[in-house]
Amino acid sequence: MTLILASKSASRRAMLNAAGVVYEAIPADVDERAIEAELGNSDPAHVALALAKAKAIAVANTNPGHLVLGSDSLVSVGGKRFDKPASRADAARHLREFSGKPMELHSGAALARDGAVLWSGGDLARLHVRDLSDAFIESYLGAEWPEIAGCVGCFRIEARGVQLFEAIEGDQFTVLGMPLIKVLGALRDLGVMQA
Repeated sequence: MTLILASKSASRRAMLNAAGVVYEAIPADVDERAIEAELGNSDPAHVALALAKAKAIAVANTNPGHLVLGSDSLVSVGGKRFDKPASRADAARHLREFSGKPMELHSGAALARDGAVLWSGGDLARLHVRDLSDAFIESYLGAEWPEIAGCVGCFRIEARGVQLFEAIEGDQFTVLGMPLIKVLGALRDLGVMQA
């Protein structure tokens, strides 16, 4: 049985590759903003899990018999949820709002087969954003845009994004966008990987 990753995320693919997980990547076609709107003011952890489940189910429905891994991450700062930036100017606005504040990164994952979710789990990382000057924000975006356009939180921790933070609490894989340790445990429990 082939595991399918319902994502086009380079960081999620890199994590699975490094962990030795054999999979095929088929991005999910789901309207994330519509799902978020339907969930309203739900807890960010709940929304991240709901998006992960929706992605896994969407791809599982078109790939019968295959186990599908969906994953999603959400950032909240001061109780406000943030999506991926829509433009460079939007990214600059996000970074100004994040400056000097703790950021919560909620990462969710789900495994589905034939339209049913077999497992789901999530994790939380807290990233403490240092005070960011306007000059730094412009310099940072000059180096990182458009690569961070698809990144919730406007950063790639494995690149210059690490410069945004003064402290990070949480699992490195969660920060990269997937609660990998929990996913690997679920894959072992389901017999996809050796125990």
